Amino acid sequence: MSRKKLTLSVDETAIKRARRYSKRHQTSISELVTRFLESLDEPGDPVTSPVVDSLRGVLPQDVDRSAYRDHLKKKYEE
Repeated sequence: MSRKKLTLSVDETAIKRARRYSKRHQTSISELVTRFLESLDEPGDPVTSPVVDSLRGVLPQDVDRSAYRDHLKKKYEE
C-alpha cells in the first residue's frame, strides 16, 4: 500500500500523550493514526466495541426499552 504525507493540527497535550504512548508501545505516531483511521467504519455501519458485542442479546426481546432507559436514568442520575 502506498503511503501519503498528511499534515495535522493537534493540541500539544495530545501530541505529548501520543509520543508517550507510541514509545511505550514501540510504534510510531503515524502507525497510531493509520490504525485509528482504518478502524473507522463506513457510513451506516454500526460502531460497537468488543464489550458491546459481547453484551448483545443479553436482554430478552420483549423488554420495554424505554422503561429500561428510564430505569437506568433514574438509577445513575441520583
